[in-house]
Amino acid sequence: MGGMSIWHWLIVLVIVLLVFGTKRLPDIGKDLGDAVKGFKKGLNGEDPPADPNAKIGADSASTDKDKTSGS
Repeated sequence: MGGMSIWHWLIVLVIVLLVFGTKRLPDIGKDLGDAVKGFKKGLNGEDPPADPNAKIGADSASTDKDKTSGS
């Protein structure tokens, strides 16, 4: 009663094949893999900056001061 035997997994596999069909399963697997990769990158902080020309840190603070003092 505790774990899932091989027969349980085979029944689940047959139901999934009937619901989604064999043509859509590779696409679903690829989408799921891409989602997991994106989630892991988000957790690790490996996202590229939204604007590649944006300056980060003290440089952006000094340009903000230059813009306001020039007015």
